[in-house]
Amino acid sequence: MTGAVAATARLTRLKLPDGSQVIGSAEPLGEYPPTLAHSLRYWAAATPTAVLAAERAGDGWRELTYGDALTEATALGQALLDLGLGPGAPVLVLSGNSLNHLALTLACYLTGVPIVPTSVAYSLRATDHARLRAISGLVKPGLVYAEDGTRFGAALAAVGAHAVVGRGPGRNLAELRDTTPTAAVDEATAALTPDTVAKILFTSGSTGMPKGVLNTHGMLSANQQMLRQIWPFLAAGPPTLTDWLPWNHTFGANHNLHLALTNGGSIYIDDGSPKPGEFDRTVDSLRSVPPTVCVNVPAGYAQLAQRFTADPALAAHVLSRIDMILYAGADLPDELRQRLREIARRATGRDVPVVSSWGATETGPAATSTYGGADRGIGVPLPGTEIKLAPVAGRLEIRVRGASVTPGYLGADLADALDEDGFYRSGDAVRLVDEGGDPRRGMVFDGRIAEDFKLDTGTWVVSGRLRNRLLSAAGILSDAVLVGDNRSCVTAIAWPHAERLREIVGEAADPETDPAVLSHLAAVLADLNKGLGASARIERLVVTNTPPDIDAGEITDKGQLNRRAVLECRSNLVTLLYETPANRTRVIHAP
Repeated sequence: MTGAVAATARLTRLKLPDGSQVIGSAEPLGEYPPTLAHSLRYWAAATPTAVLAAERAGDGWRELTYGDALTEATALGQALLDLGLGPGAPVLVLSGNSLNHLALTLACYLTGVPIVPTSVAYSLRATDHARLRAISGLVKPGLVYAEDGTRFGAALAAVGAHAVVGRGPGRNLAELRDTTPTAAVDEATAALTPDTVAKILFTSGSTGMPKGVLNTHGMLSANQQMLRQIWPFLAAGPPTLTDWLPWNHTFGANHNLHLALTNGGSIYIDDGSPKPGEFDRTVDSLRSVPPTVCVNVPAGYAQLAQRFTADPALAAHVLSRIDMILYAGADLPDELRQRLREIARRATGRDVPVVSSWGATETGPAATSTYGGADRGIGVPLPGTEIKLAPVAGRLEIRVRGASVTPGYLGADLADALDEDGFYRSGDAVRLVDEGGDPRRGMVFDGRIAEDFKLDTGTWVVSGRLRNRLLSAAGILSDAVLVGDNRSCVTAIAWPHAERLREIVGEAADPETDPAVLSHLAAVLADLNKGLGASARIERLVVTNTPPDIDAGEITDKGQLNRRAVLECRSNLVTLLYETPANRTRVIHAP
């Protein structure tokens, strides 16, 4: 432990005539670097031999120091300027996290050229590259980068812009890295302002089509200052992250990468993920470089908890330097949160905070966090941030105003996404932990308003809340989608969690039809539904072994389900759920 983990939250609260309330931090936002280029240059001068980032190289790591990072970024920055790149001619990146990707990103930060990382799935899993071509047409890149010219050959051809690769056929990035810098790079850096666009990130599209969010240097630097103020341990020693989260999403790109960059820390690029067949690599990375800040999404922590339970020595090693366990990107079931705390306590002999953070691509990303008395849910507003809780269809939508909110979208301003008081409308619903009392106890995520639906009686079903209750109670499910739009009752399509399945019900021959699984889930539904009305009950449930399909839009590469796409792609299961007479070999019924 390198120091106090969390600051004490001081909040303000204003109740408005329309039933809204505005909760803000009473802590003023401290000074912060005007651009991310300032952070890079500061640490390159202060700690030139410290590791900024590393990527896997065989059984070890290839490391990039702050000093070398600045040298590479300066040379690449000169090359970008020589090619005529600038605010209207960004760098489009097709491949995932790598040191080359980072060097290009830093070069863009130095010169005012926007970097635009895209989902690898758009390049490698698509057949017609329609979404990639649409993004390229909107971005109009001056340069396109891919790590491997062979693997990304079809995607590079589809985009058709000037291409550079890390290896394989095509112009190699090493040619640009050999460029001799001139005073033009320093002049470009001096011309940067907090309003300069550092990157353009496309939203995940979990509830609609992706939008290009403008990320300015000022909003990104401000967001990191917010985190420094609530987590004082960051000032006591540079953080180390061992992280797989993709840089085309705001959690991995802005929260985690910048947490290292602005605090003189190190980010070790894990080439694994929670996806099937890739998690062993994540465990190897964590074993090789135990982090001080562990970051993941709930799906990753569910697997990590299982590994730690089965191997206490692994848990003790991986958590040996831990200051904080952080999750975001989706809600964490209460059972898993408690499990992680107990695992960490046994492994370290002390209480390790299991911290959540909430935000959006449009908010930099972090807008709230659990700190200073808020120990569950999504926490309270960060310094420099105001949260409005606005009544919408019987729920409270969380809205954000502050220094880390985007100025707009690529090709569109933010006006349609703002309310009458200038708050960004997130579309997420929350509840106060203490609805009538102290706001310092924080807020609980209450689902996406767009995912709520009505039964045929006109009664609203709060989809996120009911889904979380199901996952927490069942114990053997990794995820679920609720069904019931204009139907008489709520049902669900669910996916089994293989390791938890073996732990709770033993080896299942086939989770879709195994009697032990059916019996366990029937009992769960009976207990879950006890004494509740139709909108809070799940009457039927079907388990499927077929994972959500990223190409069909059922799931984003961040691991979030797209409910609308799931229902469209699995209409056969929806039919099965409402069949009369019911198929009792596949469908679990509430007794």
